[in-house]
Amino acid sequence: MADIADLTASLVPDPRALIGIPLALIGAVFLSFGAQYQHRGVAKVEARSNDANSGLSGAQLGALIRRPSWVLGTVMLGLAIVLQLTALNFAPLIVVQPLGAVALVITTILNARISKVRLNRKSVQAVIACVAGVGLFVALAASFAVEKPITDSELITILWILLVVLIAAGVSFGTLRKRFKAIYYILCAGIIYGFVATLAKVIINRIQNGNFEWLTVLCVIGLLVATALGAYFVQNAYSSGPPDLVVAGLTVIDPMVAVGIGIIVLGEASQAPLWAAIGFVIAGAIAVWGVFQLARHHPGITK
Repeated sequence: MADIADLTASLVPDPRALIGIPLALIGAVFLSFGAQYQHRGVAKVEARSNDANSGLSGAQLGALIRRPSWVLGTVMLGLAIVLQLTALNFAPLIVVQPLGAVALVITTILNARISKVRLNRKSVQAVIACVAGVGLFVALAASFAVEKPITDSELITILWILLVVLIAAGVSFGTLRKRFKAIYYILCAGIIYGFVATLAKVIINRIQNGNFEWLTVLCVIGLLVATALGAYFVQNAYSSGPPDLVVAGLTVIDPMVAVGIGIIVLGEASQAPLWAAIGFVIAGAIAVWGVFQLARHHPGITK
């Protein structure tokens, strides 16, 4: 029995991750279906507008709330978020976040069947690259990720970076939004949601340690603002690209940002050897390359 316990400990540093991983996978299923239904709602609203390139207006956002398909998709995405937050309670950030790539495969299959659009060879290769890159990332993260107490200085650093990101996203959207395509919205949403996942993990960690004070309140405020802005970018991404492309961006860019924060700021991979760090970079590059290739070659995108 001792040998089995030692083997388990060597494979998975924290056995609690074995609970968080399946929760994250179930959340990925809800994410894929939620994305499909939300995309359907946005497409119906956008079909009635001739101003799709300047971002969704307030009237269009109001129309979305009245679309049953969009509401159903939002509920499913809410369930996905709840499952993800629960998973973060059991497993490190850099293990939970990349598992959302499973949603890409499901969404790709769903969208192909519903829209009756056959993916070309380059699009399939792009999806494989996304999943393979994220899969390699998860394998490395599950082997070397460790939880560490989050200090006030680390938290302040995260909040400052988030503030800069939000300002940059807001200014760029306000001045250049008519030039943007799906990939821009996807990148913005993915980067912002990477901070959402990080702040959620931070808040959970501080509440568990009885450390709910003004800095935690700032985290909650930052979480809410980032969630709202990220959601707006996601809806615009749906209006200019297919749902599997949107999910590809979110399930690759989002975890890359969250993992980068986890590694650089929070030190969750401090025990990883040099070869693993190189593996992180290679895996991330493969996954991100897949997203850009999918944006370039997806048959559902109007050139």
